[in-house]
Amino acid sequence: MHEPSFFTTPQGRKIACHVTQGQGPGVVFLGGFKSDMQGTKAVHLQDWAQAQGRAFMRFDYSGHGASSGDFLDGCIGDWFEDALAVIEGLTQGPQVLVGSSMGGWIALQLARQIPQRVSGLVGIAAAPDFTEEIWAGLDDTQRADMQANGKVAMPSDYSDSPYFITRRLIEDGRTRLVLAAPLPLPFPVRLLQGTADTDVSTTTALHLLDHATGPDIRLTLVKGADHRFSTQACLAAIIAAVTDCLKGGGEAPFNLAAGGVLPRAQIVEIAVQARDGVICP
Repeated sequence: MHEPSFFTTPQGRKIACHVTQGQGPGVVFLGGFKSDMQGTKAVHLQDWAQAQGRAFMRFDYSGHGASSGDFLDGCIGDWFEDALAVIEGLTQGPQVLVGSSMGGWIALQLARQIPQRVSGLVGIAAAPDFTEEIWAGLDDTQRADMQANGKVAMPSDYSDSPYFITRRLIEDGRTRLVLAAPLPLPFPVRLLQGTADTDVSTTTALHLLDHATGPDIRLTLVKGADHRFSTQACLAAIIAAVTDCLKGGGEAPFNLAAGGVLPRAQIVEIAVQARDGVICP
C-alpha cells in the first residue's frame, strides 16, 4: 500500500489522503467515528474504482489514522471541515459520497453545504445526529461527570479499553443536526443498513428515509449484517449502490413516487441475505 499524501486544511490540520485519478464522477469514502481509511470497505472501494478507471478518494479525519491531531480534541464540525477541505481541494466535479456510520452524517452535511458537487450519496449504517442519541443514553452520573471533567468513559464493543465522549463532541453535534430541519437530497441516494447492527438501528435508517426528500431515495436492509458491513455480500451491495448512483439511479421500485417513502414491509423485501451471499432484486 502506498504512503498517503497530506493536505493542509484552512484550519491548519494535516489530513492524510489516498487519491486515485480517473474519470468522473468521482467517489469519496467518508469513514466512521474512530475509524481510519485502512478499513475493509474503504480499500475495497478503492480497488474497485481503480479497476474501473474511476476517480476515488479516501482520507482520515483529524485525530484519526495518519492525520494530525488528537482524537479527543475533535468534534463533528472539525471532521466536516476536514471532509469539505479535501473534497474542494483534491477532487474535481461531481462526486458520489459514500459515508459509513458517522461518515453518513458528514455526507449529509456536505450535501447540504455543497449540493452542486454531489451527484449521489450512499449511506452505510448512516448515523445522522448520533451525538444526541449518546447524550440521551447517559445517566445523571455520566452527565455530571462530563460536565465536570469535559469527557466521560464509555464501554467499547470493539476493544477491551473504553473510549471517551467529550462535552465538545456533544455540544458541537447539536449545531450540526440534519434531522431537525428539511433535508432535500436531489440526487440518487442509497441507504444500506444491517438488521444485526447494534450501533445503528433500523429505526434510525427508517427515520432518515422518512425525513429526507428527493426523487430517488432507497433503503436496503441487509439481513444478519452487523455494523462493520464488511462481508463479501455487504461489499457487493456497496458496489452495486455506488454503481447505481454513478448511472444516475433509475425508476424507483414499487412505482415509488418522487419524494415518497416505501412502506416498511416493502423496504424489508429489498434485502441482501448476508449469510447466504445472495443479493435479491
